[in-house]
Amino acid sequence: MLKGLAITPPVIGRISIGRVVEKNGKRLPEKDDQFTITTQVQNRDGWMLHPLNESLRKATTGKLRSIPVRMLFNAPDLNLRAEYCLFDRNTGRPVCVGNGETCKRTGEHGIEALACPSPEGCAFGQSGNCKPYGRLNMTIGDEDELDSFIFRTTSYNSIRSLSARLHYLSAVSGSLLACLPLELKLRGKSTTQSYRSPIFYVDLGVRVGSDLEAAIAQAHDLNERRKAVGFDQPALDAAARLGFSQGAFEDSPDERAAVAEEFFPEDGGAVTVDPKSAPTPGTPSSLKDKLDRKAAALAAVPT
Repeated sequence: MLKGLAITPPVIGRISIGRVVEKNGKRLPEKDDQFTITTQVQNRDGWMLHPLNESLRKATTGKLRSIPVRMLFNAPDLNLRAEYCLFDRNTGRPVCVGNGETCKRTGEHGIEALACPSPEGCAFGQSGNCKPYGRLNMTIGDEDELDSFIFRTTSYNSIRSLSARLHYLSAVSGSLLACLPLELKLRGKSTTQSYRSPIFYVDLGVRVGSDLEAAIAQAHDLNERRKAVGFDQPALDAAARLGFSQGAFEDSPDERAAVAEEFFPEDGGAVTVDPKSAPTPGTPSSLKDKLDRKAAALAAVPT
């Protein structure tokens, strides 16, 4: 196995709740209020849609806000990897990756292991737009158990919610997370920071039409069937953990530029304010003006 190269789950597509658009000569992330499932191929119009995107939309009324999924691994931290990350916007490469205790930082003498006090307590992080970065791998529906779709996010709400759900579901099912029939859900909330406009985040739960007890029963049945044919889930988890540990940074070099553009945009993803709504030069900004501009900037950052 190659050293220095993280071996990650095979990915055949992406799940997103936003896209990158061009505004005033800048390419900036733009939120959406529904899921989009794409392939890993881009054209001039952006990421090409995956066939599952259309088939799932036909099976629902309205917008695509839930996707039937299964996890690949029983260990929650293998399905969702989250860390504080700082990207170099000029090269698209990760500069520093940490977990709030320790970090790996690229310096003049290679990769160094340092303390990580989290972005709020780190002078290096505060000066370079360091923020949480999560990646969730999953299969859609009951497709091939080893072909995964990846959902990337820098949203505290999504990372917190997904992490809690994965750990809770693993606990109540007796560590049968990979056998549970689950559903990726899009939820909305309003906060003072968003100026009470809705923001969307990703959550996880049992599929519609079922309840937790029925889902756990199905998980036990599937687990027994897998054991009967020799499917070794603990060995799969161990192989995945070893693969992730091989590299200091998870994203491959050919993915980093796209990740940096979508999730670590220049100026924190701020959008140009409409001149009609901007304050007159030399006029002190009111609190409402500041909140309006803050809300406009937040609206450009995918959750």
